[in-house]
Amino acid sequence: GFKVLASASHYWPLEDVDGIHEFRDTNGDIVEGMVNKGMYVAEEKGVTFLVFGRYQNSCISNPEVCGPEGVTFSFFWKTQDQKTKFLPASGGQVISSGFKIYSNEGEGSVEFYTHGNAKMKWKASFSPPGPYWTHILFTWKSREGLKVYVNGTLNTTDPDGKVFYDYGDSSANLLTGAAGDQAKRYVNGAFDEFIIWERALTPNEIEQYFTAAVGVQVLLSSTLPWSVVTTTAKPVLSTNAYRSVITSLTEERGNFQSPDTMLGYLENIFFNLPNKSVSENTALSLTQAFLKAIEDFLLFPSWMDVPETAHIFGSLIQTIDSVMAHITHNLDENTLPLTVEGTSSVADYTLVKMHHQTLNLSHYRFPSRGQSYISIPSEAFHAKAWITIVGLLYHNMHYFFHNINPMDTKIAEAAAYKGYMISATSFLISIKVEPLPKLSHNLSGSPLITIQLAHKLTPKQYSQALNKSNRVHLYCAFLDYSNGTGVWSNEGCVRESGDLNYSVCLCNHLTNFAILMQVVPLKV
Repeated sequence: GFKVLASASHYWPLEDVDGIHEFRDTNGDIVEGMVNKGMYVAEEKGVTFLVFGRYQNSCISNPEVCGPEGVTFSFFWKTQDQKTKFLPASGGQVISSGFKIYSNEGEGSVEFYTHGNAKMKWKASFSPPGPYWTHILFTWKSREGLKVYVNGTLNTTDPDGKVFYDYGDSSANLLTGAAGDQAKRYVNGAFDEFIIWERALTPNEIEQYFTAAVGVQVLLSSTLPWSVVTTTAKPVLSTNAYRSVITSLTEERGNFQSPDTMLGYLENIFFNLPNKSVSENTALSLTQAFLKAIEDFLLFPSWMDVPETAHIFGSLIQTIDSVMAHITHNLDENTLPLTVEGTSSVADYTLVKMHHQTLNLSHYRFPSRGQSYISIPSEAFHAKAWITIVGLLYHNMHYFFHNINPMDTKIAEAAAYKGYMISATSFLISIKVEPLPKLSHNLSGSPLITIQLAHKLTPKQYSQALNKSNRVHLYCAFLDYSNGTGVWSNEGCVRESGDLNYSVCLCNHLTNFAILMQVVPLKV
Protein backbone atom coordinates (compact mmCIF):
# COMPACT_ATOMS: atom_id res chain seq x y z
CA GLY A 1 0.00 0.00 0.00
CA PHE A 2 2.80 2.44 0.81
CA LYS A 3 4.52 1.50 -2.47
CA VAL A 4 1.37 2.78 -4.19
CA LEU A 5 1.67 6.00 -2.17
CA ALA A 6 5.39 6.29 -3.01
CA SER A 7 4.43 6.42 -6.70
CA ALA A 8 2.32 9.57 -6.16
CA SER A 9 3.03 12.86 -7.93
CA HIS A 10 2.16 15.11 -4.97
CA TYR A 11 1.63 14.34 -1.29
CA TRP A 12 0.66 16.52 1.67
CA PRO A 13 0.65 14.57 4.98
CA LEU A 14 -0.90 17.60 6.78
CA GLU A 15 -1.25 16.67 10.47
CA ASP A 16 -0.65 13.50 12.49
CA VAL A 17 -4.04 11.88 12.95
CA ASP A 18 -4.90 8.95 15.18
CA GLY A 19 -5.85 5.93 13.08
CA ILE A 20 -4.39 7.19 9.78
CA HIS A 21 -0.84 6.06 9.00
CA GLU A 22 1.46 8.48 7.21
CA PHE A 23 4.39 7.92 4.91
CA ARG A 24 7.37 10.24 5.33
CA ASP A 25 10.42 9.80 3.12
CA THR A 26 13.05 12.42 3.98
CA ASN A 27 15.27 11.38 1.06
CA GLY A 28 12.64 11.51 -1.64
CA ASP A 29 10.88 14.46 -3.24
CA ILE A 30 7.36 13.11 -2.88
CA VAL A 31 6.62 14.97 0.38
CA GLU A 32 5.86 18.53 -0.65
CA GLY A 33 5.90 20.21 2.74
CA MET A 34 3.33 20.43 5.49
CA VAL A 35 0.53 22.73 4.46
CA ASN A 36 1.40 25.89 2.63
CA LYS A 37 3.33 24.52 -0.33
CA GLY A 38 0.67 24.24 -3.02
CA MET A 39 -2.09 23.68 -0.51
CA TYR A 40 -3.44 25.42 2.55
CA VAL A 41 -6.31 24.95 4.96
CA ALA A 42 -8.49 28.02 5.41
CA GLU A 43 -10.96 28.24 8.28
CA GLU A 44 -13.42 31.05 7.91
CA LYS A 45 -17.00 31.60 9.02
CA GLY A 46 -17.17 28.16 10.61
CA VAL A 47 -16.20 26.16 7.52
CA THR A 48 -12.85 24.50 6.85
CA PHE A 49 -11.72 24.66 3.23
CA LEU A 50 -8.87 22.78 1.67
CA VAL A 51 -7.54 25.07 -1.06
CA PHE A 52 -5.25 23.72 -3.77
CA GLY A 53 -2.98 26.21 -5.57
CA ARG A 54 -2.77 26.63 -9.33
CA TYR A 55 -0.59 24.40 -11.45
CA GLN A 56 -0.63 25.94 -14.90
CA ASN A 57 -0.76 23.52 -17.84
CA SER A 58 -0.60 20.45 -15.62
CA CYS A 59 -2.82 17.41 -15.47
CA ILE A 60 -3.73 18.40 -11.90
CA SER A 61 -5.62 21.58 -12.75
CA ASN A 62 -6.41 20.90 -16.40
CA PRO A 63 -7.69 17.37 -17.11
CA GLU A 64 -7.33 17.98 -20.85
CA VAL A 65 -3.55 17.79 -20.34
CA CYS A 66 -3.92 14.34 -18.73
CA GLY A 67 -2.78 11.58 -21.03
CA PRO A 68 -4.67 8.31 -21.40
CA GLU A 69 -3.27 7.37 -17.94
CA GLY A 70 -5.75 9.79 -16.29
CA VAL A 71 -5.42 11.27 -12.80
CA THR A 72 -6.25 10.27 -9.17
CA PHE A 73 -7.05 12.46 -6.14
CA SER A 74 -7.15 10.98 -2.62
CA PHE A 75 -7.79 12.38 0.86
CA PHE A 76 -9.39 11.65 4.21
CA TRP A 77 -12.35 13.83 5.17
CA LYS A 78 -14.65 14.25 8.17
CA THR A 79 -16.99 16.83 9.65
CA GLN A 80 -15.86 18.29 12.96
CA ASP A 81 -19.27 18.51 14.56
CA GLN A 82 -22.91 17.83 13.85
CA LYS A 83 -24.24 21.29 14.72
CA THR A 84 -26.16 23.18 12.08
CA LYS A 85 -24.48 26.36 10.91
CA PHE A 86 -25.99 28.96 8.60
CA LEU A 87 -23.50 30.94 6.59
CA PRO A 88 -23.38 33.29 3.64
CA ALA A 89 -22.46 31.76 0.34
CA SER A 90 -18.89 33.04 0.31
CA GLY A 91 -16.73 30.81 -1.86
CA GLY A 92 -19.60 28.43 -2.50
CA GLN A 93 -18.91 28.34 -6.25
CA VAL A 94 -15.12 28.54 -6.15
CA ILE A 95 -13.58 25.68 -8.11
CA SER A 96 -10.31 24.85 -9.80
CA SER A 97 -10.22 24.67 -13.55
CA GLY A 98 -10.31 20.91 -12.96
CA PHE A 99 -12.67 19.85 -10.20
CA LYS A 100 -14.82 20.60 -7.15
CA ILE A 101 -15.65 18.45 -4.14
CA TYR A 102 -18.33 19.39 -1.64
CA SER A 103 -20.79 18.17 0.96
CA ASN A 104 -24.27 19.59 1.07
CA GLU A 105 -27.72 18.60 2.32
CA GLY A 106 -26.93 14.94 2.95
CA GLU A 107 -24.99 14.50 -0.28
CA GLY A 108 -21.29 14.55 -1.06
CA SER A 109 -20.31 15.26 -4.64
CA VAL A 110 -17.29 15.25 -6.90
CA GLU A 111 -17.52 17.36 -10.06
CA PHE A 112 -14.84 17.14 -12.74
CA TYR A 113 -14.43 19.59 -15.63
CA THR A 114 -12.60 19.98 -18.92
CA HIS A 115 -12.50 23.51 -20.31
CA GLY A 116 -10.83 23.19 -23.71
CA ASN A 117 -12.60 22.64 -27.00
CA ALA A 118 -14.84 20.01 -25.41
CA LYS A 119 -16.37 21.66 -22.34
CA MET A 120 -17.51 18.70 -20.31
CA LYS A 121 -18.60 17.97 -16.74
CA TRP A 122 -18.70 14.66 -14.87
CA LYS A 123 -20.51 14.44 -11.54
CA ALA A 124 -20.78 11.59 -9.04
CA SER A 125 -22.53 11.75 -5.65
CA PHE A 126 -22.04 9.73 -2.47
CA SER A 127 -23.01 9.83 1.19
CA PRO A 128 -20.85 12.54 2.76
CA PRO A 129 -18.67 11.78 5.78
CA GLY A 130 -20.06 12.36 9.24
CA PRO A 131 -17.89 12.96 12.33
CA TYR A 132 -15.55 10.08 11.42
CA TRP A 133 -12.56 9.89 9.10
CA THR A 134 -13.67 8.67 5.68
CA HIS A 135 -11.36 7.99 2.76
CA ILE A 136 -12.48 9.61 -0.50
CA LEU A 137 -10.62 8.85 -3.72
CA PHE A 138 -11.59 9.61 -7.28
CA THR A 139 -10.05 8.71 -10.61
CA TRP A 140 -10.69 10.22 -14.02
CA LYS A 141 -9.79 8.95 -17.47
CA SER A 142 -11.03 10.44 -20.72
CA ARG A 143 -12.32 7.03 -21.84
CA GLU A 144 -13.69 5.82 -18.49
CA GLY A 145 -14.99 9.04 -16.97
CA LEU A 146 -15.23 9.66 -13.22
CA LYS A 147 -15.09 6.95 -10.53
CA VAL A 148 -15.47 7.69 -6.81
CA TYR A 149 -14.18 5.25 -4.19
CA VAL A 150 -15.23 5.50 -0.52
CA ASN A 151 -13.12 3.64 2.04
CA GLY A 152 -11.32 1.67 -0.66
CA THR A 153 -14.46 0.47 -2.47
CA LEU A 154 -15.98 1.75 -5.73
CA ASN A 155 -19.03 3.78 -4.68
CA THR A 156 -20.36 5.64 -7.71
CA THR A 157 -19.42 6.54 -11.28
CA ASP A 158 -20.20 8.91 -14.13
CA PRO A 159 -18.69 7.27 -17.23
CA ASP A 160 -20.09 9.61 -19.89
CA GLY A 161 -20.32 13.13 -18.45
CA LYS A 162 -22.22 15.83 -20.31
CA VAL A 163 -21.58 19.03 -22.21
CA PHE A 164 -21.46 21.86 -19.69
CA TYR A 165 -20.84 25.59 -20.04
CA ASP A 166 -21.78 27.24 -16.73
CA TYR A 167 -18.80 26.07 -14.69
CA GLY A 168 -17.89 29.21 -12.79
CA ASP A 169 -14.45 30.81 -12.69
CA SER A 170 -12.11 28.63 -14.75
CA SER A 171 -9.01 30.31 -13.31
CA ALA A 172 -9.97 29.92 -9.64
CA ASN A 173 -8.33 27.66 -7.07
CA LEU A 174 -9.82 24.41 -5.86
CA LEU A 175 -12.15 24.66 -2.92
CA THR A 176 -12.97 21.51 -1.01
CA GLY A 177 -15.72 22.03 1.52
CA ALA A 178 -19.40 22.93 1.63
CA ALA A 179 -21.24 24.60 -1.23
CA GLY A 180 -24.56 26.33 -1.73
CA ASP A 181 -26.48 29.39 -0.65
CA GLN A 182 -27.24 30.76 2.81
CA ALA A 183 -30.35 28.60 3.15
CA LYS A 184 -28.15 25.50 3.15
CA ARG A 185 -26.61 23.82 6.17
CA TYR A 186 -22.85 24.03 6.50
CA VAL A 187 -20.56 21.77 8.44
CA ASN A 188 -17.07 22.27 9.80
CA GLY A 189 -14.72 20.00 7.86
CA ALA A 190 -11.29 18.47 8.44
CA PHE A 191 -8.91 16.91 5.91
CA ASP A 192 -5.82 14.74 6.03
CA GLU A 193 -3.40 12.95 3.68
CA PHE A 194 -4.07 14.74 0.41
CA ILE A 195 -2.44 12.83 -2.49
CA ILE A 196 -2.39 13.22 -6.27
CA TRP A 197 -1.27 10.65 -8.84
CA GLU A 198 -0.99 11.75 -12.46
CA ARG A 199 -2.49 8.42 -13.48
CA ALA A 200 -5.67 6.54 -12.60
CA LEU A 201 -4.98 3.96 -9.88
CA THR A 202 -6.38 0.46 -10.35
CA PRO A 203 -9.08 -0.82 -7.94
CA ASN A 204 -6.46 -3.16 -6.43
CA GLU A 205 -4.02 -0.28 -5.81
CA ILE A 206 -6.78 1.79 -4.23
CA GLU A 207 -7.66 -1.01 -1.82
CA GLN A 208 -3.96 -1.57 -1.02
CA TYR A 209 -3.39 2.10 -0.20
CA PHE A 210 -6.56 2.37 1.93
CA THR A 211 -5.60 -0.78 3.89
CA ALA A 212 -2.09 0.57 4.51
CA ALA A 213 -3.38 4.00 5.56
CA VAL A 214 -5.86 2.73 8.15
CA GLY A 215 -3.95 -0.32 9.36
CA VAL A 216 -4.35 -4.04 8.80
CA GLN A 217 -7.30 -4.51 11.10
CA VAL A 218 -10.35 -2.27 10.93
CA LEU A 219 -12.95 -2.66 13.67
CA LEU A 220 -15.88 -0.66 14.93
CA SER A 221 -15.14 1.17 18.14
CA SER A 222 -17.52 0.34 20.98
CA THR A 223 -17.81 4.00 21.93
CA LEU A 224 -17.99 5.60 18.47
CA PRO A 225 -19.55 3.05 16.14
CA TRP A 226 -18.34 4.86 13.02
CA SER A 227 -14.76 5.56 13.95
CA VAL A 228 -11.93 3.64 12.37
CA VAL A 229 -9.73 1.93 14.95
CA THR A 230 -6.35 0.52 14.01
CA THR A 231 -3.81 -1.63 15.77
CA THR A 232 -0.08 -1.14 15.22
CA ALA A 233 0.94 -4.24 17.17
CA LYS A 234 0.01 -7.71 15.92
CA PRO A 235 -3.78 -7.66 15.76
CA VAL A 236 -5.49 -9.84 18.34
CA LEU A 237 -8.72 -10.96 16.73
CA SER A 238 -11.61 -11.53 19.06
CA THR A 239 -13.18 -14.98 18.89
CA ASN A 240 -15.88 -13.30 16.84
CA ALA A 241 -14.81 -10.41 14.60
CA TYR A 242 -18.48 -9.42 14.08
CA ARG A 243 -19.32 -9.09 17.79
CA SER A 244 -18.42 -5.39 17.97
CA VAL A 245 -20.72 -4.66 15.00
CA ILE A 246 -23.66 -6.45 16.66
CA THR A 247 -22.92 -4.65 19.94
CA SER A 248 -22.83 -1.27 18.18
CA LEU A 249 -26.12 -1.93 16.36
CA THR A 250 -27.76 -2.85 19.66
CA GLU A 251 -26.32 -0.03 21.77
CA GLU A 252 -26.93 2.74 19.22
CA ARG A 253 -30.68 2.06 18.93
CA GLY A 254 -32.66 5.23 19.60
CA ASN A 255 -29.58 7.47 19.61
CA PHE A 256 -30.16 9.15 16.23
CA GLN A 257 -31.87 12.50 15.89
CA SER A 258 -32.35 12.50 12.11
CA PRO A 259 -32.75 9.99 9.26
CA ASP A 260 -29.68 11.42 7.46
CA THR A 261 -27.42 10.74 10.45
CA MET A 262 -28.79 7.24 10.86
CA LEU A 263 -28.49 6.43 7.14
CA GLY A 264 -24.84 7.51 7.29
CA TYR A 265 -24.32 5.24 10.29
CA LEU A 266 -25.94 2.25 8.54
CA GLU A 267 -23.78 2.82 5.44
CA ASN A 268 -20.68 2.85 7.64
CA ILE A 269 -21.75 -0.43 9.22
CA PHE A 270 -21.28 -1.92 5.76
CA PHE A 271 -17.91 -0.21 5.19
CA ASN A 272 -16.63 -1.52 8.53
CA LEU A 273 -17.81 -5.13 8.27
CA PRO A 274 -14.77 -7.39 8.72
CA ASN A 275 -13.90 -9.64 5.79
CA LYS A 276 -13.96 -12.73 8.02
CA SER A 277 -15.77 -16.04 8.00
CA VAL A 278 -19.13 -15.89 9.81
CA SER A 279 -20.95 -18.79 11.50
CA GLU A 280 -24.65 -19.52 11.06
CA ASN A 281 -25.51 -18.24 14.55
CA THR A 282 -23.50 -15.02 14.14
CA ALA A 283 -25.02 -14.43 10.69
CA LEU A 284 -28.51 -14.77 12.20
CA SER A 285 -27.66 -12.44 15.13
CA LEU A 286 -26.11 -9.83 12.83
CA THR A 287 -29.04 -9.96 10.39
CA GLN A 288 -31.57 -9.58 13.21
CA ALA A 289 -29.66 -6.67 14.81
CA PHE A 290 -29.28 -4.91 11.46
CA LEU A 291 -32.97 -5.29 10.56
CA LYS A 292 -33.89 -3.96 14.03
CA ALA A 293 -31.89 -0.83 13.17
CA ILE A 294 -33.74 -0.61 9.83
CA GLU A 295 -37.03 -0.85 11.75
CA ASP A 296 -35.96 2.17 13.84
CA PHE A 297 -35.17 4.05 10.63
CA LEU A 298 -38.64 3.34 9.22
CA LEU A 299 -40.25 4.52 12.46
CA PHE A 300 -38.86 8.07 12.28
CA PRO A 301 -41.93 10.36 12.58
CA SER A 302 -43.32 12.40 9.69
CA TRP A 303 -41.80 10.36 6.88
CA MET A 304 -44.78 11.09 4.66
CA ASP A 305 -44.00 14.83 4.89
CA VAL A 306 -40.47 14.39 3.54
CA PRO A 307 -40.44 15.20 -0.22
CA GLU A 308 -37.41 13.11 -1.28
CA THR A 309 -38.29 9.79 0.35
CA ALA A 310 -37.76 7.78 -2.86
CA HIS A 311 -34.11 8.89 -3.06
CA ILE A 312 -33.48 8.21 0.65
CA PHE A 313 -35.10 4.77 0.59
CA GLY A 314 -33.34 3.87 -2.62
CA SER A 315 -30.05 4.43 -0.77
CA LEU A 316 -31.33 2.48 2.26
CA ILE A 317 -32.26 -0.57 0.13
CA GLN A 318 -28.85 -0.48 -1.57
CA THR A 319 -27.19 -0.49 1.89
CA ILE A 320 -29.36 -3.42 3.08
CA ASP A 321 -28.46 -5.36 -0.08
CA SER A 322 -24.73 -4.70 0.49
CA VAL A 323 -24.76 -5.79 4.16
CA MET A 324 -26.77 -8.96 3.45
CA ALA A 325 -24.56 -9.89 0.49
CA HIS A 326 -21.43 -9.43 2.63
CA ILE A 327 -22.80 -11.72 5.36
CA THR A 328 -23.83 -14.38 2.81
CA HIS A 329 -20.54 -14.25 0.93
CA ASN A 330 -18.64 -14.83 4.21
CA LEU A 331 -20.77 -17.71 5.53
CA ASP A 332 -18.49 -20.41 6.96
CA GLU A 333 -17.55 -22.72 4.09
CA ASN A 334 -16.89 -25.63 6.47
CA THR A 335 -20.61 -26.00 7.19
CA LEU A 336 -22.05 -25.67 3.67
CA PRO A 337 -24.69 -25.90 2.33
CA LEU A 338 -26.09 -23.29 4.70
CA THR A 339 -29.36 -21.36 4.87
CA VAL A 340 -30.07 -18.53 7.32
CA GLU A 341 -33.71 -17.47 7.16
CA GLY A 342 -36.34 -15.77 9.26
CA THR A 343 -38.84 -12.95 9.42
CA SER A 344 -38.86 -9.55 11.11
CA SER A 345 -41.17 -6.56 11.10
CA VAL A 346 -39.10 -5.20 8.18
CA ALA A 347 -38.88 -8.24 5.89
CA ASP A 348 -38.86 -11.98 5.36
CA TYR A 349 -35.27 -12.90 4.54
CA THR A 350 -33.11 -15.78 3.39
CA LEU A 351 -29.30 -16.04 3.07
CA VAL A 352 -28.13 -19.15 1.19
CA LYS A 353 -24.69 -20.50 0.34
CA MET A 354 -24.70 -23.82 -1.50
CA HIS A 355 -23.36 -25.76 -4.47
CA HIS A 356 -25.44 -26.00 -7.63
CA GLN A 357 -25.80 -29.77 -7.12
CA THR A 358 -27.71 -29.10 -3.88
CA LEU A 359 -30.44 -27.45 -5.96
CA ASN A 360 -32.42 -30.49 -7.13
CA LEU A 361 -35.57 -28.57 -8.06
CA SER A 362 -36.69 -27.23 -11.44
CA HIS A 363 -36.88 -23.72 -9.93
CA TYR A 364 -35.51 -21.86 -6.91
CA ARG A 365 -38.33 -19.88 -5.30
CA PHE A 366 -38.19 -17.13 -2.66
CA PRO A 367 -40.18 -17.02 -0.42
CA SER A 368 -41.18 -20.66 -0.59
CA ARG A 369 -44.80 -19.81 0.33
CA GLY A 370 -47.18 -16.91 -0.20
CA GLN A 371 -48.71 -14.90 -3.04
CA SER A 372 -45.62 -12.75 -3.70
CA TYR A 373 -42.42 -14.48 -4.82
CA ILE A 374 -39.50 -14.67 -7.27
CA SER A 375 -38.76 -17.88 -9.16
CA ILE A 376 -35.43 -18.67 -10.90
CA PRO A 377 -35.16 -21.68 -13.27
CA SER A 378 -32.45 -24.09 -12.12
CA GLU A 379 -30.78 -24.11 -15.57
CA ALA A 380 -29.91 -20.42 -15.04
CA PHE A 381 -27.51 -21.28 -12.19
CA HIS A 382 -23.81 -21.91 -12.90
CA ALA A 383 -23.10 -25.62 -12.58
CA LYS A 384 -19.54 -25.52 -11.24
CA ALA A 385 -19.68 -22.78 -8.64
CA TRP A 386 -20.72 -22.09 -5.08
CA ILE A 387 -23.92 -20.07 -5.23
CA THR A 388 -24.92 -17.31 -2.80
CA ILE A 389 -28.52 -16.10 -2.70
CA VAL A 390 -29.89 -13.15 -0.71
CA GLY A 391 -33.67 -12.77 -0.69
CA LEU A 392 -35.75 -10.06 1.02
CA LEU A 393 -39.50 -9.52 0.89
CA TYR A 394 -40.12 -6.11 2.50
CA HIS A 395 -43.37 -5.66 4.40
CA ASN A 396 -43.68 -1.86 4.49
CA MET A 397 -41.03 -0.39 2.20
CA HIS A 398 -43.51 0.22 -0.63
CA TYR A 399 -45.27 2.92 1.44
CA PHE A 400 -42.23 5.16 1.02
CA PHE A 401 -42.27 5.04 -2.78
CA HIS A 402 -45.30 7.22 -3.40
CA ASN A 403 -45.91 10.29 -5.56
CA ILE A 404 -42.93 9.49 -7.81
CA ASN A 405 -42.62 11.92 -10.69
CA PRO A 406 -42.65 9.85 -13.92
CA MET A 407 -39.94 12.18 -15.30
CA ASP A 408 -37.65 10.92 -12.50
CA THR A 409 -37.96 7.33 -13.75
CA LYS A 410 -36.61 5.36 -16.72
CA ILE A 411 -40.11 4.18 -17.64
CA ALA A 412 -40.82 5.73 -21.04
CA GLU A 413 -44.52 4.76 -21.01
CA ALA A 414 -45.02 6.52 -17.66
CA ALA A 415 -43.08 9.62 -18.71
CA ALA A 416 -45.54 10.02 -21.61
CA TYR A 417 -48.14 10.99 -18.97
CA LYS A 418 -46.21 13.86 -17.47
CA GLY A 419 -47.63 15.12 -14.18
CA TYR A 420 -49.50 11.90 -13.28
CA MET A 421 -47.62 10.52 -10.30
CA ILE A 422 -46.60 6.89 -9.78
CA SER A 423 -46.78 4.88 -6.56
CA ALA A 424 -45.55 1.44 -5.54
CA THR A 425 -48.59 -0.79 -5.26
CA SER A 426 -47.04 -4.09 -4.15
CA PHE A 427 -44.48 -5.35 -1.67
CA LEU A 428 -40.88 -4.67 -2.65
CA ILE A 429 -39.03 -7.93 -3.27
CA SER A 430 -35.28 -8.28 -3.66
CA ILE A 431 -33.07 -11.16 -4.75
CA LYS A 432 -29.33 -11.18 -5.40
CA VAL A 433 -27.51 -14.25 -6.76
CA GLU A 434 -23.77 -14.71 -7.30
CA PRO A 435 -22.48 -15.77 -9.76
CA LEU A 436 -25.11 -13.97 -11.83
CA PRO A 437 -27.62 -16.43 -13.39
CA LYS A 438 -27.36 -17.04 -17.14
CA LEU A 439 -30.60 -15.55 -18.46
CA SER A 440 -32.04 -14.90 -21.91
CA HIS A 441 -31.49 -11.37 -23.25
CA ASN A 442 -34.69 -11.75 -25.23
CA LEU A 443 -37.87 -11.42 -23.12
CA SER A 444 -39.58 -13.96 -25.38
CA GLY A 445 -36.75 -16.48 -24.81
CA SER A 446 -35.72 -18.58 -21.83
CA PRO A 447 -34.63 -18.92 -19.09
CA LEU A 448 -36.18 -15.83 -17.46
CA ILE A 449 -36.99 -14.78 -13.90
CA THR A 450 -40.68 -14.98 -12.92
CA ILE A 451 -41.92 -12.47 -10.35
CA GLN A 452 -45.44 -12.63 -8.95
CA LEU A 453 -46.53 -9.79 -6.67
CA ALA A 454 -49.87 -9.32 -4.93
CA HIS A 455 -51.09 -5.73 -5.07
CA LYS A 456 -51.48 -3.64 -1.92
CA LEU A 457 -53.79 -0.86 -3.04
CA THR A 458 -54.96 1.83 -0.63
CA PRO A 459 -58.72 2.59 -0.57
CA LYS A 460 -58.01 5.77 -2.56
CA GLN A 461 -56.07 3.79 -5.21
CA TYR A 462 -58.90 1.27 -5.45
CA SER A 463 -61.51 3.96 -6.02
CA GLN A 464 -59.31 5.66 -8.63
CA ALA A 465 -58.68 2.34 -10.39
CA LEU A 466 -62.38 1.40 -10.46
CA ASN A 467 -63.38 4.83 -11.78
CA LYS A 468 -64.47 4.23 -15.40
CA SER A 469 -63.08 7.60 -16.49
CA ASN A 470 -59.51 6.53 -15.56
CA ARG A 471 -57.04 4.16 -17.14
CA VAL A 472 -54.75 2.19 -14.81
CA HIS A 473 -51.15 1.57 -15.91
CA LEU A 474 -49.25 -1.14 -14.01
CA TYR A 475 -45.49 -1.38 -14.51
CA CYS A 476 -43.12 -4.21 -13.55
CA ALA A 477 -40.26 -2.06 -12.29
CA PHE A 478 -36.94 -2.31 -10.50
CA LEU A 479 -34.48 0.04 -8.81
CA ASP A 480 -31.66 0.74 -11.28
CA TYR A 481 -28.45 1.80 -9.49
CA SER A 482 -26.28 2.10 -12.62
CA ASN A 483 -25.93 5.86 -12.11
CA GLY A 484 -25.21 5.62 -8.39
CA THR A 485 -28.69 6.28 -7.00
CA GLY A 486 -31.81 4.13 -7.30
CA VAL A 487 -34.04 5.12 -10.23
CA TRP A 488 -37.16 3.14 -11.13
CA SER A 489 -36.91 1.44 -14.54
CA ASN A 490 -38.77 -1.30 -16.43
CA GLU A 491 -35.95 -2.17 -18.84
CA GLY A 492 -35.62 -5.93 -19.27
CA CYS A 493 -39.00 -6.64 -17.64
CA VAL A 494 -42.45 -7.25 -19.05
CA ARG A 495 -45.82 -7.66 -17.30
CA GLU A 496 -47.03 -10.99 -18.62
CA SER A 497 -50.40 -11.31 -16.87
CA GLY A 498 -52.50 -10.24 -13.90
CA ASP A 499 -55.41 -8.05 -12.92
CA LEU A 500 -56.08 -5.38 -10.30
CA ASN A 501 -55.16 -7.84 -7.51
CA TYR A 502 -51.82 -9.23 -8.72
CA SER A 503 -49.18 -9.05 -11.48
CA VAL A 504 -46.88 -11.66 -13.05
CA CYS A 505 -43.66 -10.28 -14.53
CA LEU A 506 -40.87 -11.82 -16.62
CA CYS A 507 -37.41 -10.27 -16.28
CA ASN A 508 -33.93 -10.97 -17.63
CA HIS A 509 -32.02 -9.72 -14.56
CA LEU A 510 -32.16 -9.69 -10.76
CA THR A 511 -32.52 -6.73 -8.40
CA ASN A 512 -35.26 -5.08 -6.26
CA PHE A 513 -38.71 -5.31 -7.85
CA ALA A 514 -42.15 -3.81 -7.25
CA ILE A 515 -45.33 -3.09 -9.18
CA LEU A 516 -45.79 0.63 -9.80
CA MET A 517 -49.22 2.08 -10.56
CA GLN A 518 -50.09 5.22 -12.51
CA VAL A 519 -53.70 6.36 -12.88
CA VAL A 520 -54.38 8.57 -15.92
CA PRO A 521 -57.75 10.10 -16.93
CA LEU A 522 -59.00 8.60 -20.19
CA LYS A 523 -59.34 12.07 -21.74
CA VAL A 524 -55.54 12.46 -21.37
